[in-house]
Amino acid sequence: MHLYNAWLPPPVAEETKKEKQSFSRVVSSVKDLYRPDDPESVYSTLKWISVIELFIKAKSDISLEDVAALLQMGLEIFHKSENKLYVQVRWGNILVRVLNKYRKKLSLKVQWRPLYDTLINTHFTRNTGPEGWRLRQRHFETVTSLVRSCRRLFPPGSAFEIWSEFRSLLENPWHNSSFEGSGFVRLFLPTNLDNQDFFSDNWIRECIELWDSIPNCQFWNSQWTAVIARVIKNYSFINWEGFMPSLFTRFLNMFEVPVANGSGSYPFSVDVPRNTRFLFSNKTVTPAKAIAKSIVYLLKPGSSAQEHFEKLVNLLEQYYHPSNGGRWTYSLERFLFYLVITFQKRLQHEQQNTDNNRLAELYLAKSERSAFIKVMLRLIDRGQYSKNEHLSETVAAATSILSYVEPSLVLPFLASRFQMALETMTATHQLKTAVMSVAFAGRSLFFTSLSTPDKPAELGGGSSDDVYVDLLMISLSNALLGMDANDPPKTLATLQLIGSIFSNMAILDDELAFMPMIRLSEWLDEFLCRLFSLLQHLEPNSVVNEGLHSSATSGTFLVEDGPYYYCMLEILLGRLSKSLYNQALKKISKFVRSNILPGAIAEVGLLCCALVHSNPEEAVVHLVEPILLSVMSSLKGTPVTGFGGRGLLDASVSTKAKPSLSPALETAIDYQLKILSVAINYGGPALLRCQDQFKEAIVSAFDSPSWKVNGAGDHLLRSLLGSLILYYPIDQYKCTLHHSAAAALEEWISTKDYSDSAPLKGPKWHIPSDEEVQFANELLILHFESALDDLLRICQNKIHSDPGNEKEHLKVTLLRIDSVLQGVLSCLPDFCPSSRNGMIEDSSHTSFLIAGATGASVGSIQLREKAADVMHAACKYLLEEKSDDSILLILIIRIMDALGNYGSLEYDEWSNHKQAWKLESAAIIEPPINFIVSSHSKGKRRPRWALIDKAYMHSTWRSSQSSYHLFRTSGNFSPSDHVTLLMDDLLKLSLHSYETVRVLAGKSLLKIIKRWPSLISKCVLSLTENLRNPSSPEYEVLGSCAVLSTQTVLKHLTTDPKAFSSFLLGILSSSHHETLKAQKAINELFVKYNIHFAGVSRSIIRTVDRTDGLDFANLVSQIGSLSFDSTSLHWRYNLMANRVLLLLAMACQNDPNFSSTIVSETAGHFLKNLKSQLPQTRILAISALNTLLKDSPYKMSPDDQPMFSENLQENTKSSLEGALREIFKEEGFFSETLNSLSHVHIITDADGTSSRGNHGNTSFQSLADKSITRFYFDFSASWPRTPSWISLLGSDTFYSNFARIFKRLIQECGIPVLLALKSALEEFAKAKERAKQCVAAEALAGVLHSDVNGLLEEWDNWMMVLLQNVILAQSVESIPEWVACIRYAVTGKGKHGTKIPLLRKQILKCLLTPLPPTVTSSIVAKRYAFISAALIEISPQKMPLTEIQLHNELLNELLGNMCHSSAQVREAIGVTLSVLCSNIRLYMSSVQYHSHEREIIDVDSQLKEENWVQLLTERASELVVNIQNSSLCDILNPSADADTPNGYQNGDSQDDVKWMETLFHFIISTLKSGRSSYLLDVIVGLLYPVISLQETSNKDLSTLAKAAFELLKWRVLWGPHLQEAVSVILSSANDFNWRTRSATLTYLRTFMFRHTFILPNADKQKIWKTVEKLLQDSQVEVREHAAAVLAGLMKGGDGDLAREFRERAYMEANAIKRRRKQRSTTAGQPIASVHGAVLALAASVLSVPYDMPSWLPDHVTLLAGFCGEPSPVKSTVTKAVAEFRRTHADTWNFQKDSFTEEQLEVLADISSSSSYFA
Repeated sequence: MHLYNAWLPPPVAEETKKEKQSFSRVVSSVKDLYRPDDPESVYSTLKWISVIELFIKAKSDISLEDVAALLQMGLEIFHKSENKLYVQVRWGNILVRVLNKYRKKLSLKVQWRPLYDTLINTHFTRNTGPEGWRLRQRHFETVTSLVRSCRRLFPPGSAFEIWSEFRSLLENPWHNSSFEGSGFVRLFLPTNLDNQDFFSDNWIRECIELWDSIPNCQFWNSQWTAVIARVIKNYSFINWEGFMPSLFTRFLNMFEVPVANGSGSYPFSVDVPRNTRFLFSNKTVTPAKAIAKSIVYLLKPGSSAQEHFEKLVNLLEQYYHPSNGGRWTYSLERFLFYLVITFQKRLQHEQQNTDNNRLAELYLAKSERSAFIKVMLRLIDRGQYSKNEHLSETVAAATSILSYVEPSLVLPFLASRFQMALETMTATHQLKTAVMSVAFAGRSLFFTSLSTPDKPAELGGGSSDDVYVDLLMISLSNALLGMDANDPPKTLATLQLIGSIFSNMAILDDELAFMPMIRLSEWLDEFLCRLFSLLQHLEPNSVVNEGLHSSATSGTFLVEDGPYYYCMLEILLGRLSKSLYNQALKKISKFVRSNILPGAIAEVGLLCCALVHSNPEEAVVHLVEPILLSVMSSLKGTPVTGFGGRGLLDASVSTKAKPSLSPALETAIDYQLKILSVAINYGGPALLRCQDQFKEAIVSAFDSPSWKVNGAGDHLLRSLLGSLILYYPIDQYKCTLHHSAAAALEEWISTKDYSDSAPLKGPKWHIPSDEEVQFANELLILHFESALDDLLRICQNKIHSDPGNEKEHLKVTLLRIDSVLQGVLSCLPDFCPSSRNGMIEDSSHTSFLIAGATGASVGSIQLREKAADVMHAACKYLLEEKSDDSILLILIIRIMDALGNYGSLEYDEWSNHKQAWKLESAAIIEPPINFIVSSHSKGKRRPRWALIDKAYMHSTWRSSQSSYHLFRTSGNFSPSDHVTLLMDDLLKLSLHSYETVRVLAGKSLLKIIKRWPSLISKCVLSLTENLRNPSSPEYEVLGSCAVLSTQTVLKHLTTDPKAFSSFLLGILSSSHHETLKAQKAINELFVKYNIHFAGVSRSIIRTVDRTDGLDFANLVSQIGSLSFDSTSLHWRYNLMANRVLLLLAMACQNDPNFSSTIVSETAGHFLKNLKSQLPQTRILAISALNTLLKDSPYKMSPDDQPMFSENLQENTKSSLEGALREIFKEEGFFSETLNSLSHVHIITDADGTSSRGNHGNTSFQSLADKSITRFYFDFSASWPRTPSWISLLGSDTFYSNFARIFKRLIQECGIPVLLALKSALEEFAKAKERAKQCVAAEALAGVLHSDVNGLLEEWDNWMMVLLQNVILAQSVESIPEWVACIRYAVTGKGKHGTKIPLLRKQILKCLLTPLPPTVTSSIVAKRYAFISAALIEISPQKMPLTEIQLHNELLNELLGNMCHSSAQVREAIGVTLSVLCSNIRLYMSSVQYHSHEREIIDVDSQLKEENWVQLLTERASELVVNIQNSSLCDILNPSADADTPNGYQNGDSQDDVKWMETLFHFIISTLKSGRSSYLLDVIVGLLYPVISLQETSNKDLSTLAKAAFELLKWRVLWGPHLQEAVSVILSSANDFNWRTRSATLTYLRTFMFRHTFILPNADKQKIWKTVEKLLQDSQVEVREHAAAVLAGLMKGGDGDLAREFRERAYMEANAIKRRRKQRSTTAGQPIASVHGAVLALAASVLSVPYDMPSWLPDHVTLLAGFCGEPSPVKSTVTKAVAEFRRTHADTWNFQKDSFTEEQLEVLADISSSSSYFA
């Protein structure tokens, strides 16, 4: 049994034992309902799902056989209900919950294929169903989480099947199918024991190769990192050593941090289609969790992972520092968090499975643990004082967890940090963080000092333990200073610290053995003084609202910002010894009696509440009674109204003057009553001694003329009833368990370790005694029954003549009733449901049982029924007489809510409390691994009081649920008549003219109809009537829409025919409500209906119930008649009608009896709508046709044969064809259609963003209209299917949906459509307006891609000419659309995009036809743009011979054209070349040598020679020299070029520059497109030109070189390319041109960072040597740059190289210094070498910006000694020392101790600025 259930109040705990059989009954009921032969029967099983969920949430003890049966049946139902998304969502979610909870205990196997089919059929097909996108989204989330849960249960062999299924998707990395493939691999690939044979070194190699194929794409990285991380975690037999460098290189480069002043994010990243990103969502940018998981599980004894990890931290730690925050902080914070969490999980797993010898040698020993923690401490050290809240909290929590693993490392660090914060009190956020860290680690500090096992020697015997106790004591006494009303964060941290320390101590007494230096009684006195002064200075946050809901506790930050204040008081007062408790009681009661603090009611109340909870008998005598008496004496003699229930009311005497209280008296009484009401919450039986005083005080309060005092009386009555009859724990904060290893500490408990065999002592509950129940019943009679009678009298006899008095009397009477109901909660028994078959069944026959009760039962059912009747009468009276009085109506609604919704008050209380737990702090969690006293548990341990709190809330939750679902599951019960009365009243109130009343009534009404679904239909009918009725006022429409748009109602519509048709016709005939608000509400309701539309159940489609004329076909035609343009409806209604028509047509598509007629009629209707006058209706028509046109009878089958011989042709006509042919044969139909479609295209000048996929930037649509028209995701119909990155294509307004309709139409009806389209197309393609050209491009694209019979002939007849005309047309602005058209027309078919469309060959041939020589350059550029667009769509790995030859021809043409005179053409050529070459490379890499055709072998051998690579690289290196020389000439000889254009001597050098520009375009395009993986050798070959042409006299060229350079910095190079790059870098570092040397240094900074794990040591040394040499370069800029690079290299972790360099630098500088002393002249030494030596020193100093290693003081001092040198040396020294001062300023106070006196003097000399007057 679960701990929470074992600890329930005894009467409830007894009941829970029956839950086992109850669950078996539930499972069998579901079995009976589900009939495999009737697919509709799944709907009837849904009502049981919430019941099954209850058993899981209630943590009931249920038998595993039932669970297994449930899972089997659930999976079957899930797979059977294809197309019923809502059913799959509900069942899927419950399956996930059950699987996650029980998977370890069940041996179940699940097949993966059906799950994959569900995903594909619902989300990755072209024709998605009619369901709304919200439901679709939920469905996707459900299925994917179901796959994740079942992944562990896939049978052996699944991994192999899954990999072979998705491997083919990954072949072409430049097609979107590869993104989907990677998403599927990550989702499905199982890493369980059954599939371990599949994973091997070769497979990992293949994975890493695939991973490489797309660089710099976050989505791609996330998928592969996740897969690899799972493999690392689950299979220890794989040897990872060989993969470490490349894995860590990837890990490092996935953190997008700014390296060496670079940008902090990829300058370009491969674009992943929106829907793929949405489906396989990767929430964070960097997959920090997967990286952390991989690293932690790679650690093994003797593995190099630890070394790699240290290096990674070396590089990343600087970004944790407070001064280095940025957008990367979030992913770094997550990284730290997951490292610690995963480390803890791994240790926990290892501690529990110590007996497994085979794995035990891979477990982490002490040395590995401490090595890991040492590295973690560096990150913690940097991040501790971060300005980012999340990071500093994560750091504190991490410190706490790690301190249980390795206290000897973590705690000294913590202690020193705390001291430091105390010394530098200036930064308050530091103090807050330091206090928080001590609070979180309080328990491990205690354990380390108090655990009894013999002390390990390295802690230095006894002395260091006292250090930790001292630390706790210092923090306790400092905590008193931290309580400050003006600094909320610090105050809360302090309270948390006190709570944390006292949660650990078993008892608080003056004689505490382990805290000799602190006397608790003195501390307590001081603490209370501080607390009182804090309370006196509190500012209430807001003006206390004097309305009805001013709860007793609307407190200041102490109460609002977290539970720390109250918990701390409870713990402190609960654990004090008797004498200390009395001391506190005296002080507190004196304070409370003598101060009135209306601003701190809640705080003072909670203080008293904690006192009473700890010892009710004492506290009632000393605290409660005195306050009670003082209130009563204050109320004596004040005027009374007689409404309070004494029955003194004499209505005939109407007082003229209204009695009132003075404000001061009113405030004082209100304050005292409210404090009392909070204080007595847990008073229980101790309150009985003051029975009469309480009665008297409450009656007097209600009798008072002040509404404020009445309200306080209401609070008091509520609390009193609650504390008498509810169950609550009494001894929650007392300590009962002492820790075995340290008796002074309390033992904490983990819920997972609890077992029935060794029960823990549960809490002591308050079980109401007979006297308490009797007292409660008296109060009920006094304030409930008599108040009801009063109310009835007022309403029936109208006893008041004065309306003001009547209102007051009503208010107080209702308040009394409400107060009692809020107090007794569900202790007043619920209504009895009336049974359908006349006789009331015995309630033991109810379908299931969940135990739960709030307290002892009081009152009777009759009392609740009487109340319902009286409220009905009162409501009627108020609506007639006082319908404008909102306070009365709100009170009435609250009372009805409490009467009708049994248990909902408990539910509210539970959900509010749940919020508070989210703030649970790490201070009260002890991790499952504890190496200090080596006790390990199965889960987190918490203090007993925290678990009792959770058990108490669990009990509250159970009591709210115990009867909630009882009557929903069986049809035999209907709600009692009283409930129906209440519902009718609430329905009236939910249409009230005041919004507040409407909202409240609506909420209550919803709860009732949720519990009694049989009432929904009645509601829907009466509410839709309001929409139809022209005379209903605006507020009724608003109220109706608010209730109708709730999920409860919308779900019900799927199965209830009557409500369904009434709802739809109601909305469609509501256009006469013209006000803005009403229209907006109706609009929102309709959108919501669309978003959540879950299809229509068969039962509705089949209703052929002629009597009420509700036949489905009839409904469809009724709606159809509304949706024509001709009707004079507002366009939005026309649109809605069209939308509903579409939904209905789609819903019945699968029903054989209906579909053909309805679907063909609607398709025809939408085709006509394409030329509708209303733009929105047109867009909707496009979506509709895309969905309805399904069959493609005229499409060619793959082997180019028509699918049918002539004689069959007649029979296979599509069902739609007849209807559609009639329509498009009308005269001029298509030109009219194209014309109206062209209006949808809005061409703006600032068309910045490319808007593909959906309907582009249809900016004339408001959001609400958009959600109506754009109702489905264009899932895989989304086009283009390849990433778009080419900037020169511009942004197009090409809507692929339009193209798709034309394609579908032609496939549906064949060539006649083409002929009808022809003339319109030709006319529009020549049009002047861009919008018309857009439509022509779309229509042509659809035609070219349709692959129907007879298309080739038409191509030859007219399409080819049309396309040639487009290429030669002069207009420029519509190029993007025509590019998109070509791209659409050659797009490959099929999921992988590898099937070749019929006309691709012809189109490419047409594009490659040479242009006439006279055309303008823009046409040349246009042709290349067309060609590159077509090449992007080709699948290189499956190219047929013709396409390969075409690539070859084109390659030669491009290489010959690289010096083209127009810049635009050069860019186009560069882009086309990059696509072309990468295509060839991919083809070569995947070529299969099966084909022995001569031509293919010839072409292959031609391609194999790769002359183009040689040509590009050799020509480039020649030209660099020429260009640099001509640049130099320009600089040296400026006069010669006055007459030559652009400053060049001859045409040659101009051609060189142009050629080079084209080459840079090629490089940029290759890097941007993500295709660079296949062209790395070419790119490395061109590294030198890019580096050396950054600064030339030709601006355009340099700009391009810089752009290419920025992109190159982010590219990681592998293997042989890396070697080549190193040699290029080394040679260009010695280049004759100093600008090239400087650019090389810039590149080196990022290059070394990116490749630090994979660069061989020899290369690193060469690079260090080269940079060192540049320290003495002749050019001063290069020298300074080299020093900056060296400082960076020293940070980056190659310790030995850095140390050698540092020592050399020190010796050299020292030598120079000595030589200077010997010879006072400076003549001997060249300035460059002195400057070099000084720069080397400066680099060493700046390489440790925040720390103080032992060598640093000497280096700084030596550096400062050079300040007398001439400039540049002097400025270097002053800058370096100033920078050193700045970065060490925070911690200078104690870092200066590392320096000697003389050294400090030298530093002071140089830092003090020379005097202004000197």
